Amino acid sequence: MKITRTILSTILSMSASAALAAGYTQNGNFITVQLQHHVDHGPSFVRLQVVSDHIIRVESTAEQAFPQKNSLMIVPQRPFTHYQVSEENGIVMVKTDKVLAKLDEATGRVSFYSADGTKQLLAEDANQGKTFTPFTVPEREIGVGKLTEAQRNGWTWQAVFDSPKDEAFYGLGQHQSEELNMKGKNEDLFQYNTKISVPFVVSNKNYGILWDSYSYCRFGNPNDYLQLHRAFTLYNKDGVKGSLTGTYTDSEGKTLVRQEDSIYFENSETIGHLPQGFKLKGAHVTYEGYLESPVDNLYRFILYYAGYMKVYIDGKEVVAERWRTAWNPNSFKFEAPLKQGKRSKILIDWYPDGDVSYCGLRAAVPQSEEEQSKLRIWSEMSRDMDYYFIAGDNLDQVISGYRTLTGKAQVYPKWALGYWQSRERYKTSGEMEDVLSEFRKRHIPIDNIVQDWNYWKLDSWGSHEFEKSRYPHPQAMLDSIHAMHGRFMISVWPKFYCSTKNYQELDAHDWIYHQAVKDSIYDWLGFMGSFYDAYAPGARKMFWRQMDENLYTKYHYGVDSWWMDASEPNVRDCTPMWYRKALSGPTYLGSSTEYFNAYSIVNADAIYHGQRSVKPDTRVFLLTRSGFAGLQRYSTASWSGDIACRWEDMRAQMTAGLNYCLAGLPIWGMDQGGFTPEDRYGAVWYSGQKDDSKNADLKEWRELQTRWSQFGAFVPLYRAHGQVLYREPWNIAPDNHPAYKSIVYYDRLRYRLMPYIYSLNGAIHFKDYTMMRALVMDYGQDTQVLDIKDQWMFGPALMACPVSQYGARSRQVYLPKQNGWYDLYTNTYYDGGQTITADAPYERIPVFVPAGAILPYGPQMEWSDQKKASEITLYVYAGKNGQFTLYEDEGTNYNYEKGKYATIDFSYDDAAKQLTISNRKGDFYGMLKNRTFKIVYCVPGQKVAFNLDKAIGKVVKYTGKTVTVKL
Repeated sequence: MKITRTILSTILSMSASAALAAGYTQNGNFITVQLQHHVDHGPSFVRLQVVSDHIIRVESTAEQAFPQKNSLMIVPQRPFTHYQVSEENGIVMVKTDKVLAKLDEATGRVSFYSADGTKQLLAEDANQGKTFTPFTVPEREIGVGKLTEAQRNGWTWQAVFDSPKDEAFYGLGQHQSEELNMKGKNEDLFQYNTKISVPFVVSNKNYGILWDSYSYCRFGNPNDYLQLHRAFTLYNKDGVKGSLTGTYTDSEGKTLVRQEDSIYFENSETIGHLPQGFKLKGAHVTYEGYLESPVDNLYRFILYYAGYMKVYIDGKEVVAERWRTAWNPNSFKFEAPLKQGKRSKILIDWYPDGDVSYCGLRAAVPQSEEEQSKLRIWSEMSRDMDYYFIAGDNLDQVISGYRTLTGKAQVYPKWALGYWQSRERYKTSGEMEDVLSEFRKRHIPIDNIVQDWNYWKLDSWGSHEFEKSRYPHPQAMLDSIHAMHGRFMISVWPKFYCSTKNYQELDAHDWIYHQAVKDSIYDWLGFMGSFYDAYAPGARKMFWRQMDENLYTKYHYGVDSWWMDASEPNVRDCTPMWYRKALSGPTYLGSSTEYFNAYSIVNADAIYHGQRSVKPDTRVFLLTRSGFAGLQRYSTASWSGDIACRWEDMRAQMTAGLNYCLAGLPIWGMDQGGFTPEDRYGAVWYSGQKDDSKNADLKEWRELQTRWSQFGAFVPLYRAHGQVLYREPWNIAPDNHPAYKSIVYYDRLRYRLMPYIYSLNGAIHFKDYTMMRALVMDYGQDTQVLDIKDQWMFGPALMACPVSQYGARSRQVYLPKQNGWYDLYTNTYYDGGQTITADAPYERIPVFVPAGAILPYGPQMEWSDQKKASEITLYVYAGKNGQFTLYEDEGTNYNYEKGKYATIDFSYDDAAKQLTISNRKGDFYGMLKNRTFKIVYCVPGQKVAFNLDKAIGKVVKYTGKTVTVKL
């Protein structure tokens, strides 16, 4: 039997009995199948929802009905009717113009194909595609007594998809293990300081999977990492079976030896298993012995560390020295092949950080490489399994589908794309004003200055009030900053001390998480409080009102943007997972197990809608330490948290930022230079040493800051921030030092690029564009680029290649084969498809421009709206046809939502060697009617030093009408 829907009204008029006879039922754009034979841990019902030509939703349940639920990530979708449904040989087929989905009525297996059915795009695994296990929120998650039975019960589910060997996976948010291509990798998805988890993965095969779950999830191996004694047979350093040898030597040389059957001192609960009474500060600890593997396997390990740590297996350094501060440990993943029955020697070499410190080493449950390479998703607790398949002709279309589902990104304010100066922390209003004044005196471009935490009275966290002794006249401070053409951002935590009026007001409505107070948890300042429940609509409105009354309307809207720190929420550092849930729940919507990962998006909702309700035409801008699917619709960006000031941390931010952007979230940044410095750098700072020729640590510090600033100029947010050692350029090095000169050079270059960068910003909203682009996005047909971790496209015209090794003065750069490439600084031309050794002197990083690029530069500026771009220097690079769209609007308001913006299209014809500047489209208040373009034509073999002020080119007067220029 075969039924094909041709007209929606025909489908809707079918009788229920006819639909059931066909093996499926249809209600609008939902097609539901009740499986013929339900099996344990399998689905009872599967339904497909056709969302668009490119997007099909798959929802499965092991119950007898689908749950009623509202999504936190998915925005309302328009009804979609242009598709066909048919059935043949027990397979229900749903076809759009772009994709074909097949649903097996017997097993519930779903597979996806090109619209003509000739190419399989993705298929659930035939044996383990969908599995369900009942889940009940455990009593250990304190506060379960407040939950209904329905809120306590849900499903742990796992979805498994086949994956060919040449597939690569990206996205999942921001993680810190220097991994880009996630094929064959494992990633735990939860929110934590430096870790942002987004339930969205994309493939180089041009599709994505977005799953609607807010709980703790896993990508890859669904099992818990194993303690060493469960993964291996252990032998100590003397060959005695059962443990590793732990040797603890304190700062005075006293030694304690213990036998350790596991290395798991990873949180506030398990560090109690370290030797009691032993002083870790200044100590040296080793764990050594042998691992005997039960199987041949490429083992995947996860290392947890605070302090300095190295790991060796069979004498090979598998983890080079890493460091993190004790209050914010880090995890790092690595792999090692181990043979069945062979004893492999292991040495963990650890120098703890302080008297309280953390370490751990665990191994993933071994899987065959075939199983490991599949696309596998695990969710701890959801109402049902619910995912969206998004197809596209390229990854931009896939990400566009993600934003169709989760909301359009805003056009971010223009000033937010300039330079930000921050510090942990400015302690007085005078400090902030003096720093901004110094930028202006030195003519160093800057737009935003940031007030970090603790501007309030010490015992009044959450009051949102300035401490009068240090900020006597906040309005005058804000007026002064604005008079210097600066913008002001302020840190607001979702945290409140119990003594504050704001806490008490929220608590009166039961909108505060109580466990921290019940357990008498005091923070590092010695006071007690907790976080508000952002899942409650009333709490969000109250939270904003408190901010408005104390910071926004009170100071005549002088606060320009909001830094929403600790939005994981991070009630307390370094706690075990179960206790983190207890501290942040139960939520208004249900258990914190079910809603574990979504706090940042409901918190952003509070500020975005709150500010627009008060001052609707001023663009909102939020910076949040956590993130989740849909965050972009609230004009919110993320940064990578309290990272360390280390070269390996710098490298980790490259892959962290690329995968964050590949997860559909467009605006990302970092603490440029790293947040937490090692003691050796602090010692230099406090010593007052200024001559780096006499101090190796100072020399390295300045080079690290220089290289990081060069890197930061080519990511969406250009933001310096850090702890203890000040990050203003003149505090890094004197103005005659190459570090200072380079930092200022790239800052000024960033502002010259503002017409280009702001056009990319417009494309984020209007074209669902991605500004920071892993090479796979533009050159994915070249398999060499699938795992390049330290090069990316910053828009279509610039390939940034930062230097992240100390002392390096050159680096290897791969030039994708689809293009020829020009050196930005010398115009030297290279054929694509080769690896070159690129010069990287102290003051520069390699940057390359693809043939066909059109790159606009504006005037030299010291803040983003200082000058209108009445003259644009337009570089055109020969060798391939090219195009670019210049986007402009008023920069800080929402008139673009009303159509008040303008675009100018540029197109280059390489064969004709001519550039066409098209008619301007649109207008807005204050728009330049006439302007000048200076067109600089770059061709192979022409070596020209890059100097915007001395650039030679054809000058074109543009009045908004089409102009064609022969080059």
